[in-house]
Amino acid sequence: CIRDRYYILDNPSVEDAEYDNLMMELESLENRYPQYIRKNSPTKKVGAFLKTDLGTIIHQNQMMSLGDVFNSNELRDFDEKIKKVVHHYSYVIELKIDGIASSAHYEKGLFTLGATRGNGITGENITKNMLMIQSLPKILTKSIDIEVRGEVYMTNEAFDKVNEIQELNNKKTFANPRNCAAGTLRQLDSRITKQRNLSMFIFCLLYTSD
Repeated sequence: CIRDRYYILDNPSVEDAEYDNLMMELESLENRYPQYIRKNSPTKKVGAFLKTDLGTIIHQNQMMSLGDVFNSNELRDFDEKIKKVVHHYSYVIELKIDGIASSAHYEKGLFTLGATRGNGITGENITKNMLMIQSLPKILTKSIDIEVRGEVYMTNEAFDKVNEIQELNNKKTFANPRNCAAGTLRQLDSRITKQRNLSMFIFCLLYTSD
């Protein structure tokens, strides 16, 4: 199915916009006819299916998924929700980096564990592959226990180079940088991950011992 190809195979059969439209249509139908909602509906799931060959870990704090907004009315609705819980606030707006939500754990300043979001509660152990990400520090300047979260992604330049190599080797090219990054981060062979030059953008500090 479409969801399997996107999350498991990292090889989507439709464009992201079409996938989003289908999900919105399903949500609309479920809101209209709640008696027909299935327990395994895609709208009830967060994140990806797990590649158990990598090994799994349980997140100490659930990793949530960002909500989508597609028009100005939905943006205003979001703002109204914020007003109900926060009296003084401001927004920081930035371009979205389309990658794979991941977490990095440090003990006494040393990187010890990397994990995908997975289904939000259980993630995949991608420690060996995250060690290959040059932009992720492996030793911190302070000896602290900390977890940080962010997006592992692939730049357009790195993506073009990967597809160039795929073509030279008569292999199938990747559809987009996001899915190429997902497949690379979930490789069983970390040497392949190293060759593909992933990057990580960290935006969340979960806890610290300092």
